[in-house]
Amino acid sequence: MAATGIPLSEAAKGSFLQISGMSVQGVMRRRLLDLGFVPGNTVEVVRRSPLGDPTAFRISNTMIALRREESSLIYGEPIGGESE
Repeated sequence: MAATGIPLSEAAKGSFLQISGMSVQGVMRRRLLDLGFVPGNTVEVVRRSPLGDPTAFRISNTMIALRREESSLIYGEPIGGESE
């Protein structure tokens, strides 16, 4: 399945995105889905570490930190007023 949108790793701090898909399979895909990174869910980019990796995301009222290698595989469409 081709994912559309921008990778979560490129989204600005404070932005909100609606997950549109992911380009990962197998165990990693299952783990991300279990954490709530399901197409249609809204995710907020909360903060980045001083060196930019990992990044904290809020999804389903839960804070989850992902490395750049993981967040670059999840795609979303910007939503809301603070997404730019």
